[in-house]
Amino acid sequence: MALKPLENRTAVITGGASGIGLATACLLAEKGACVFIGDYELREENRELFQKLNIQQMECDVQSESDIKKLIEFAIEQGEGHLDILVNNAGVVMVNPITEISEEDWNRCINTNLKGPFFGCKHAIGQMQKQETGGSIINVSSNAGILPRRHDPVYSISKMALIALTKSLALCHAPDRIRVNAVCPGPVSNTGIINADLNEADNREELASQFISASPIAKSLNRMITPEEIAKSILYLASDDSEMITGTSIAIDGGKSLGVHA
Repeated sequence: MALKPLENRTAVITGGASGIGLATACLLAEKGACVFIGDYELREENRELFQKLNIQQMECDVQSESDIKKLIEFAIEQGEGHLDILVNNAGVVMVNPITEISEEDWNRCINTNLKGPFFGCKHAIGQMQKQETGGSIINVSSNAGILPRRHDPVYSISKMALIALTKSLALCHAPDRIRVNAVCPGPVSNTGIINADLNEADNREELASQFISASPIAKSLNRMITPEEIAKSILYLASDDSEMITGTSIAIDGGKSLGVHA
């Protein structure tokens, strides 16, 4: 029988209906976790898969603290009174220069990418502090959180701030045995953000090639990063294999954030 490193663990994943969140939910469930996903748009096509993996889902807009609180409380109640893993994955992109950003744009990006994880951490940590085993929180940032990008300043701000939140909470709650880490993906195939860009492009193949060429390893392999690859790194950070790792940000971007490539 294959080992299940997350046996008897309860996990909450925001933005779990598609992309990185969906891949992570499935992988953590396969490894034995009792998984609860929240998403503002639940998808009927996931129903059969979620039933097979015993993944439970709830509508959740991470811009709303009350929605996040309900999701976490539901997971704790159904997960036999504990919460071991939180993956703050829900996010939106914002590709506009600052002169074209409205207050509504700013609020949507910051509230989704930063406020949502902040309140997710708040309500998860409150529970994890009660547990002798603590817990693991993984924030899904971006390579834009490592190096700012000229075409999406507000998005970069939100993801850089998420890394700062990760480091601060890791320091604050190490005595509680709560680990807080971040993953920083580059362009990932089959996600809502990338698919929307490709669908709106005049030349889908050309834009896909641009995404691939932006990362030296991706270019050498002639493919984008997959959601499953990000999920594997999240699994590592969620498991006991990373017990001594906290406050770190793992770039999973094919080398895109290393610097000037040519």
